[in-house]
Amino acid sequence: MEDSIFTKIIKGDIPCHKIYEDDKTIAFLDIYPVQPGHVLVVPKSQVPTFMDLDDDYATALWNSIRKVAQRLREAYPDKKRIAMAIEGFDVDHAHAHLIPVDTHAEFMNPQDTNGEPDHLALAELAKKLAL
Repeated sequence: MEDSIFTKIIKGDIPCHKIYEDDKTIAFLDIYPVQPGHVLVVPKSQVPTFMDLDDDYATALWNSIRKVAQRLREAYPDKKRIAMAIEGFDVDHAHAHLIPVDTHAEFMNPQDTNGEPDHLALAELAKKLAL
Protein backbone atom coordinates (compact mmCIF):
# COMPACT_ATOMS: atom_id res chain seq x y z
CA MET A 1 0.00 0.00 0.00
CA GLU A 2 1.30 3.43 -0.92
CA ASP A 3 1.80 5.86 1.96
CA SER A 4 -1.24 8.06 2.53
CA ILE A 5 -0.87 11.79 3.06
CA PHE A 6 -1.40 11.06 6.78
CA THR A 7 1.42 8.52 6.82
CA LYS A 8 3.63 11.13 5.14
CA ILE A 9 2.66 13.60 7.88
CA ILE A 10 3.40 10.98 10.56
CA LYS A 11 6.83 10.32 9.00
CA GLY A 12 7.54 14.07 8.90
CA ASP A 13 7.65 14.22 5.10
CA ILE A 14 4.77 16.72 5.05
CA PRO A 15 4.36 19.42 7.73
CA CYS A 16 1.23 19.77 9.84
CA HIS A 17 -0.17 21.94 12.61
CA LYS A 18 0.13 19.32 15.32
CA ILE A 19 -1.69 19.60 18.62
CA TYR A 20 -1.07 16.12 20.06
CA GLU A 21 1.05 13.03 19.46
CA ASP A 22 1.78 9.78 21.24
CA ASP A 23 3.32 6.51 20.10
CA LYS A 24 0.17 5.34 18.28
CA THR A 25 -1.71 8.50 17.24
CA ILE A 26 -1.30 12.05 16.03
CA ALA A 27 -3.76 14.96 16.05
CA PHE A 28 -3.44 18.05 13.87
CA LEU A 29 -5.55 20.86 12.48
CA ASP A 30 -7.36 20.33 9.20
CA ILE A 31 -5.93 22.89 6.77
CA TYR A 32 -9.41 23.31 5.24
CA PRO A 33 -11.54 23.43 8.38
CA VAL A 34 -15.29 23.00 8.34
CA GLN A 35 -15.33 25.22 11.45
CA PRO A 36 -12.52 26.80 13.51
CA GLY A 37 -10.84 24.16 15.65
CA HIS A 38 -11.42 21.30 13.16
CA VAL A 39 -8.93 18.61 14.19
CA LEU A 40 -8.02 15.27 12.63
CA VAL A 41 -7.01 12.42 14.94
CA VAL A 42 -5.13 9.74 13.04
CA PRO A 43 -3.75 6.35 14.06
CA LYS A 44 -0.15 5.82 13.07
CA SER A 45 -1.15 2.45 11.62
CA GLN A 46 -2.34 3.03 8.06
CA VAL A 47 -5.55 1.07 7.58
CA PRO A 48 -8.55 1.98 5.42
CA THR A 49 -11.19 1.90 8.19
CA PHE A 50 -11.26 2.04 11.97
CA MET A 51 -12.63 -1.52 11.90
CA ASP A 52 -9.26 -2.63 10.51
CA LEU A 53 -7.34 -1.31 13.54
CA ASP A 54 -6.03 -3.89 15.98
CA ASP A 55 -7.22 -3.57 19.57
CA ASP A 56 -4.18 -1.57 20.73
CA TYR A 57 -4.53 1.02 17.98
CA ALA A 58 -8.32 1.18 18.31
CA THR A 59 -7.98 1.85 22.05
CA ALA A 60 -5.22 4.40 21.48
CA LEU A 61 -7.30 6.17 18.83
CA TRP A 62 -10.32 6.39 21.13
CA ASN A 63 -8.21 7.64 24.05
CA SER A 64 -6.63 10.32 21.87
CA ILE A 65 -10.02 11.36 20.49
CA ARG A 66 -11.27 11.87 24.05
CA LYS A 67 -8.17 13.89 25.06
CA VAL A 68 -8.39 16.14 22.03
CA ALA A 69 -12.17 16.54 22.34
CA GLN A 70 -11.77 17.60 25.97
CA ARG A 71 -9.15 20.15 24.93
CA LEU A 72 -11.49 21.48 22.23
CA ARG A 73 -14.31 21.73 24.78
CA GLU A 74 -12.03 23.85 26.98
CA ALA A 75 -10.90 26.02 24.06
CA TYR A 76 -14.43 26.50 22.66
CA PRO A 77 -16.69 26.70 25.74
CA ASP A 78 -19.34 28.61 23.78
CA LYS A 79 -19.91 25.67 21.42
CA LYS A 80 -22.64 23.18 22.31
CA ARG A 81 -20.83 20.10 21.04
CA ILE A 82 -17.59 18.65 19.84
CA ALA A 83 -18.94 16.65 16.90
CA MET A 84 -17.08 13.62 15.60
CA ALA A 85 -17.00 11.66 12.37
CA ILE A 86 -14.77 8.65 11.83
CA GLU A 87 -14.12 8.04 8.19
CA GLY A 88 -11.59 7.29 5.53
CA PHE A 89 -13.15 8.46 2.29
CA ASP A 90 -10.97 11.31 1.02
CA VAL A 91 -7.83 9.74 2.46
CA ASP A 92 -7.59 5.93 2.52
CA HIS A 93 -6.40 6.00 6.13
CA ALA A 94 -8.81 5.75 9.07
CA HIS A 95 -9.18 9.04 10.92
CA ALA A 96 -11.56 11.01 13.09
CA HIS A 97 -12.73 14.56 12.54
CA LEU A 98 -13.43 16.56 15.70
CA ILE A 99 -15.29 19.80 15.10
CA PRO A 100 -16.60 22.36 17.61
CA VAL A 101 -20.18 23.17 16.56
CA ASP A 102 -23.53 24.47 17.70
CA THR A 103 -25.65 22.90 14.97
CA HIS A 104 -25.76 19.96 12.60
CA ALA A 105 -25.57 22.42 9.71
CA GLU A 106 -22.22 23.70 11.02
CA PHE A 107 -20.96 20.12 11.20
CA MET A 108 -22.09 19.40 7.64
CA ASN A 109 -20.64 22.64 6.25
CA PRO A 110 -18.58 21.76 3.14
CA GLN A 111 -14.85 22.36 3.17
CA ASP A 112 -13.64 25.21 0.99
CA THR A 113 -10.51 23.89 -0.69
CA ASN A 114 -10.32 26.65 -3.33
CA GLY A 115 -8.08 29.06 -1.44
CA GLU A 116 -4.72 28.73 0.20
CA PRO A 117 -4.74 27.67 3.86
CA ASP A 118 -3.94 30.41 6.36
CA HIS A 119 -0.90 28.70 7.85
CA LEU A 120 -0.08 31.60 10.18
CA ALA A 121 -3.53 31.46 11.76
CA LEU A 122 -3.40 27.66 11.89
CA ALA A 123 0.01 27.75 13.58
CA GLU A 124 -1.30 30.17 16.22
CA LEU A 125 -4.36 28.02 16.82
CA ALA A 126 -2.21 24.88 17.08
CA LYS A 127 -0.17 26.59 19.83
CA LYS A 128 -3.39 27.47 21.67
CA LEU A 129 -4.75 23.92 21.42
CA ALA A 130 -1.52 21.99 22.03
CA LEU A 131 -1.68 19.25 24.63
